[in-house]
Amino acid sequence: MKKKLLSILLTAAMVFGISFYAVAEEGVTDTEIHIGQWGPQTGPAAAWGSVARGTDAYFKMINDEGGINGRKLVLHMFDDGYNPAKTMAGVKELQEGKGMFAWVSGVGTATGLAVRDYLMEKKIPWVGPASGSQVWITPPSKYLFGVYPQYFIEAKLLCNYGATKLGKKKFAIVYQNDDYGKNGLAGAQEELGKLGLKLVEAVPVEVADTDMKPHVMKLKQSEADVVLLWVSPSHAVRITGTSAAMQFAPQWMSTSTCSDFPFMNTISKGLWTGVIAASFGEVPDSPNPLMQKYKKAHEKYAAKEERWGVFFYAGFGFVEPAVEALKRCGKDLTRERFVKEMEGLKNFKGILGKVNFKPFNEKDPSSRQGTNEVFLAQCTETSGYKQLTEWIKFE
Repeated sequence: MKKKLLSILLTAAMVFGISFYAVAEEGVTDTEIHIGQWGPQTGPAAAWGSVARGTDAYFKMINDEGGINGRKLVLHMFDDGYNPAKTMAGVKELQEGKGMFAWVSGVGTATGLAVRDYLMEKKIPWVGPASGSQVWITPPSKYLFGVYPQYFIEAKLLCNYGATKLGKKKFAIVYQNDDYGKNGLAGAQEELGKLGLKLVEAVPVEVADTDMKPHVMKLKQSEADVVLLWVSPSHAVRITGTSAAMQFAPQWMSTSTCSDFPFMNTISKGLWTGVIAASFGEVPDSPNPLMQKYKKAHEKYAAKEERWGVFFYAGFGFVEPAVEALKRCGKDLTRERFVKEMEGLKNFKGILGKVNFKPFNEKDPSSRQGTNEVFLAQCTETSGYKQLTEWIKFE
């Protein structure tokens, strides 16, 4: 019976000109590869919405260059407003309604956590969550590939630099009260412990909080000379502004989520000058040939009001490994083949640090964390980048 059915299908394929690789996998046709992504175009994290718009420009550039092995990339992006419930609803609608081959990027730790189990249970690849949380790799999942360096190691590097290079002793942190913020908190606590120090204050911030006076008062009373900011750009600006008004001026340090210096200095009215932040990718004015190519893509494909900056080209960087793996798959594109090619990436270099993956090991988080290379930079008076360290790799 099975042989007879297969014979009928093969005959139909020849008669109607159907190519079997075109229907071999959900989200793949003879001419297209359908990819899903969410990004907050509205809401408290709208400043990070340009990540998805960057990916859109990246895909348009690739398609104009001929696509990938004869297929064009089709990006299905939706605005979840940084709301996990909306993330889940949007992902299910696209996955079950139109069928995505894979998902890329996706801003937010809480939003990503809302859909992680759903995607993994369906064995749908997800590459480059736009979040450096340990939850993506602890425990590791076969179909989930982390590209964003861990917040944990960013915090460690910042604390180490503050203590050993700047001679600071009193460290505090303001952190978003979720997995994003707690990863930064854990990294700071571990590194300071190794240095014989400890946090003098740790202040949680809820996403809905708007009045930062109580938070800043705790920081000021702690007499911290370094304060780490593990919050959204809008909260970071409110905290530095409130601190200036209360005559509290520590050395501010921040995660890479607030490393878009021109943007941060503009919305803070100059208060971001002097802030030291971790950086996961090349600086905006880098002479790197790939950065120059992407900058031209920004000029060609992005809206006129879209600014060239860290968040925008992060939409390229987080997705570069997925594009490389798709190229290596050839015409025979299946999810399992894609996973195999992702695992084969060794010292892949785009605009982020070098990316390396290994065959899946359910007991080895490093098998699904592609890069942990970052460097530190300081915001100048002209909103430029003063690079303080070289690329540093953490295991």
